[in-house]
Amino acid sequence: MNKRSSTERELVARASVSINAPVERVWNALIAPKLIKRYMFGTEVVSEWEEGSQIIWKGEWKGKSYQDKGVILKLKRNDLIQYSHFSPLSGKPDLPENYHTVTIKLTKDKLKTIVSLSQDNKATEDSRKHSEKNWKIMLEGLKELLETM
Repeated sequence: MNKRSSTERELVARASVSINAPVERVWNALIAPKLIKRYMFGTEVVSEWEEGSQIIWKGEWKGKSYQDKGVILKLKRNDLIQYSHFSPLSGKPDLPENYHTVTIKLTKDKLKTIVSLSQDNKATEDSRKHSEKNWKIMLEGLKELLETM
């Protein structure tokens, strides 16, 4: 099996945002499919939102239909979401070494909520930078949605 080295797994995309909303509202927006679609590039998300359950993202990206998949690894209400993620659009085979782990951590800061996101297993520095750019756009969309609701 062609395992990635630990160095490759360590190429991690990171993004964060401070949202002027209570942690409960931010949490709800992270797991409510109708809200996710509004800030996550029109993506439809299907999940039972329980540890061990499947999560599916489907939609269209740059004119191509996609259906990504993963598993909810950790879920702690109003605190942490962690899931695996695989996209067939990557062109890579559906093997464990080609999955990312996405971790979303919520931290209360008085009346605000800090959302910190990381995605591991980026193959190259360019890929890491590209993912960071997309995650920042998504988090800014989440912020805008919650602060104008």
